[in-house]
Amino acid sequence: MIKQLAHLRAHLQRGGVIAYPTESCYGLGCDPRNRRAVQKILRLKHRPWHKGLILVAANLAQARHFIQPLSAAQCATVNEHWPGPYTFLLPASKRAPRLVTGKHTSLALRVSAHPVVAQLTQAFGPLVSTSANVAGAKALTRYAEVVRAFGAEAWVLPGRVGNRKTPSVIIDLPSGKKLRG
Repeated sequence: MIKQLAHLRAHLQRGGVIAYPTESCYGLGCDPRNRRAVQKILRLKHRPWHKGLILVAANLAQARHFIQPLSAAQCATVNEHWPGPYTFLLPASKRAPRLVTGKHTSLALRVSAHPVVAQLTQAFGPLVSTSANVAGAKALTRYAEVVRAFGAEAWVLPGRVGNRKTPSVIIDLPSGKKLRG
């Protein structure tokens, strides 16, 4: 599906930013361990670092270094909803990048069912995933508009955005409280 995976890998390793279709809009992503890349996304979005960012992964195990161990019941809860449009706030480990968690003690994680996101995370591991827009503006849903807005700063992958009209539901796993959606 995604061509040039080797070039894309090199781009991410150099601190590059990518834009890719998700369930409801285009997302901006990068290697969450690359501080410079995460700072670039925050700058592009005009987003304050303290709010934190969402990560997408191929599965829960792929993000194990960024989160504290979960109970069997907690694993069952997230796996009931994944892959899908559910982001869970999980207790962050000390290895979770501060620019990703922001001021929080949790890490926001989603396992996406979108085929492009699934292929990206299978190939590269966890990625930052935040809507492709300036903070407070409408999220972009078309390839051409993402190229116009971010093409000079990000490698924009072609593809179709899913049919979902709203962003992912956000649930605080420890409390079970729904925070968005």
